Amino acid sequence: MLHYGAATELQKLATARARRQQGGVSASSNPVHLVLPDPIERAACFRALAARNRIVRSFASADDWLTAVADDDHHSMILLCQWRQPGRTTAAELLAHAAKREHVCILVAADTLEVGEAATILRSGACDLLPAPLDPRRVRARVEAALDAWRRQRFVLDQRREAEARLAALTPRERSILDAIAAGLGNKAIARQLDLSPRTVEVHRAKIMRRAGADSVAELLRWQFIAEQARGAAVNPVHFGA
Repeated sequence: MLHYGAATELQKLATARARRQQGGVSASSNPVHLVLPDPIERAACFRALAARNRIVRSFASADDWLTAVADDDHHSMILLCQWRQPGRTTAAELLAHAAKREHVCILVAADTLEVGEAATILRSGACDLLPAPLDPRRVRARVEAALDAWRRQRFVLDQRREAEARLAALTPRERSILDAIAAGLGNKAIARQLDLSPRTVEVHRAKIMRRAGADSVAELLRWQFIAEQARGAAVNPVHFGA
């Protein structure tokens, strides 16, 4: 069983790491790209978002956006676009191109949508759907909310990848011992369960700690629990309207 001191250490490790990693997704490091055909709407949304010292770029069409970002090395961005786009490039093609980037949060504005159109937007991984015409104040609030949700999601995904990478080198025997440790069993109980000597269990525990790069049992268990959570299904919290 994890005692109080270890549990406290576990919580401190998680809090400290969250603060460090969440800082990587910020307003300044993730520009907002507005792909809005209406010049008045585009200008109003630009003013609302740029007032927060955020980097904002605006485009009159999906064609303009594709031309401008072809050689852009920004892999992280927030993209807000109208579903109805002029020119040759459709909004569906725009979303497909944007989704190829490593870290992108997509918000789509539309007045009405057919079922097939809504399915296309959802499959693109859009974070939010906004009713058109756009209210600049609502846009600002939604962008802030999307950034917060995106930050939390990126943190969780990064944590899961790191946990899986840390535990990937464990042998089947070591994984069995780690599962037993996570279940709260001591060395003697693990030895009886796996028909090993307590000394052998101690040796395996030391190897597990070393291979996982863990400085304490609390940290080791933290990576184990995160890896277990990674096996669950992800949820896409897309919603429409207010």
